[in-house]
Amino acid sequence: MKDFKSYSQNGANQSNGAAGAKSGGGNANVNQTVNMAAMLAKAFEGKSEAQVLQTIIAQAEQGKRDGTLTNADLDNFYNTLAPLLDGFKRQKLKGIIAKLKAI
Repeated sequence: MKDFKSYSQNGANQSNGAAGAKSGGGNANVNQTVNMAAMLAKAFEGKSEAQVLQTIIAQAEQGKRDGTLTNADLDNFYNTLAPLLDGFKRQKLKGIIAKLKAI
């Protein structure tokens, strides 16, 4: 992940892909999600969970303060990653998203 702005652009494309899923374009949305997961995994390869979390939070805080990251972007981020996490990590991410929305 380079930054949340590039992620939010992908999130907007996923929203458009969801509309396409109703008209038969669901594979594009699935492929985009898989590609996003692969990109995230590669970007954070070899880093600890704490380092990954610290990077995500720092970029999100900066984006919120700059006005380049919206609560909708945070929701897209959560909705994309939540299915990839176990229950404990999903709850942790949900709490972090709630704190970021309050900024």
